[in-house]
Amino acid sequence: MQRYLLGTLAFALTMACSVHAADAPQSADYRVLSQLKLGGPGGWDYLNFDAQRRHLFVSRGDRVEVVDVDQNKAIGTIAGTQGVHGIAIDQSMHRGYTSDGQTSSVTVFDLDTLKTVATVTGTGEKPDAILYDPASKHVFTFNGKGHSFSVIDPASNKVIATVALAGKPEFAASDEAGHVFVNIEDRAELVKIDSMTNKVAASWKLGTCESPSGLAIDNTHHRLFSVCDNQQMAVVDAQSGKVVASVAIGEGPDAVVFDEGTATVFSSNGESGNITAVHQDDADHYRVAQTIATQPSARTLALDPKLHRLYLSAAKLAAPGAEGHHPSVEPDSFTVLTVGRP
Repeated sequence: MQRYLLGTLAFALTMACSVHAADAPQSADYRVLSQLKLGGPGGWDYLNFDAQRRHLFVSRGDRVEVVDVDQNKAIGTIAGTQGVHGIAIDQSMHRGYTSDGQTSSVTVFDLDTLKTVATVTGTGEKPDAILYDPASKHVFTFNGKGHSFSVIDPASNKVIATVALAGKPEFAASDEAGHVFVNIEDRAELVKIDSMTNKVAASWKLGTCESPSGLAIDNTHHRLFSVCDNQQMAVVDAQSGKVVASVAIGEGPDAVVFDEGTATVFSSNGESGNITAVHQDDADHYRVAQTIATQPSARTLALDPKLHRLYLSAAKLAAPGAEGHHPSVEPDSFTVLTVGRP
């Protein structure tokens, strides 16, 4: 996702401190528990977590770095993923998939050995978000420049469909019951896809949300959570498309996760340098429970549902970015942050 933009470095640092100090309640107990320095060149985008093997997959521009979270150390690298944005996981086939934006392809790797087993070519232009849908047993890529989604059959490792969308797709989520949802960033819409027929089933406006990026789902209550550039999270009924709530979050969100075990939605806000933790009181009522200080640039995250921890990619910012570009970072400063309760 090249949509992310910081203002000045000084502004970001100021916001990180002021938001945390002003908004964090006295009872707040989530915090940064550790920082794993990985260093090396390359940008970053999505992370994903293999809960079965306890492996964290970290996108790094031309590769994916693999971290054993229990040992808190890097254990491998999946190379040759040019312009990688996201990682999808299919536990049934013991396979992982990376969306390689620069080559309009997907790298398939073995979850046990971390070795590349295939390359799938011919997705739409610049695949960004990627997911595995258990209902259809297909892998979906969401192609930013192509304004489309592509469908891969893991049995043959071939693209079996590419379908046009009305705008630029961002993150996606599956209800695991035959539907996939995706944010359309430039139209502030949420699209519902029938994953069995690969057809767009509905398109819903997201109220006052602007430029939605990250998306998460609560399949028990049929609720979708879209985080938006104008400091709000839209909560949508996944069956009717109705916006049922709007919650204030930090600046520069790029990812969101839902922890069913704690009934909490977490938005990672890269510009504010924090996480907004939103408690779900019931399906239609939400409140900010904590603002957790992280650091400017920590804009994407993944959830460990067993330990109720969050993992974020971040680096020290050296200078603000020019318009339409990421800010520059200090060399060798890339780290993975672990956030949780001590």
